[in-house]
Amino acid sequence: MADKNLPGLLVLATLVFLIAPCFLIVYIIIYNQRKKRHHTEKVAMKLAFEEEIVKTQMEVQEQTMQTVGADLHDSIGQLLSLTALTLGSIELDDQGKIQNKIDAAIDLTGRSIKELRQLGRLLHGEQAIAAGLDKAINQEITWIERSGRYRVSYEGNTQPAGGRDADKDLFVFRIVQEVLNNIIKHAEATEISIKLHYTSEQMRLTIADNGKGFEPELLSPDKKGMGLHGMRKRASIIGGELKITSSPGNGSTLEIYIPYP
Repeated sequence: MADKNLPGLLVLATLVFLIAPCFLIVYIIIYNQRKKRHHTEKVAMKLAFEEEIVKTQMEVQEQTMQTVGADLHDSIGQLLSLTALTLGSIELDDQGKIQNKIDAAIDLTGRSIKELRQLGRLLHGEQAIAAGLDKAINQEITWIERSGRYRVSYEGNTQPAGGRDADKDLFVFRIVQEVLNNIIKHAEATEISIKLHYTSEQMRLTIADNGKGFEPELLSPDKKGMGLHGMRKRASIIGGELKITSSPGNGSTLEIYIPYP
């Protein structure tokens, strides 16, 4: 009986020895394909991240230049125009008013110099980012408060326990700029609160205002594309999460949670 089963066992054993290498070859091919695909995806993600960094840097610079341009026109331009007007109105035969107008022109010139110095600090926004997110946010707050329309409070522990991450700081700072711009353009707010806190593993940034509020889920697609979608995308690129709480008449609160560093 054993002799009769022997050919079948030999055939089975042969098939096993033939099929096993085939399975091994197929496994190796699939593994190499997955490894190659993983490497390709990793390279693509790295390129996309680098492109997003460049894009964010350009947007920060563009926002800075827009602020500078507006201030040159609205503030320094007006001061210099007033200075020229004051000097041009001096009448040499009216000795009693000459000194008063010269003093007024000197005061206007001094205010123009002060404004230019503040503009110079704003133009060093990249240095502010390089020095840390806290310093960059403080610079933005200073600029907003100059309008006299907003009361801004800021608090936070400004020293990350695990060190700084300049790339994440840049992304978060751009989100801060977008949020503040939205508040200025749409919220009709008078008070803004900003809180920046670090733990050993996470950064948490909260920006709240007392404006008119809105319903995030009812925003039209074009408004989402220009605002919230872009913010969420930036937060997700650096592994974070963005939450928005708002309702009509109750202001808005934006929270960002980022693994840090």
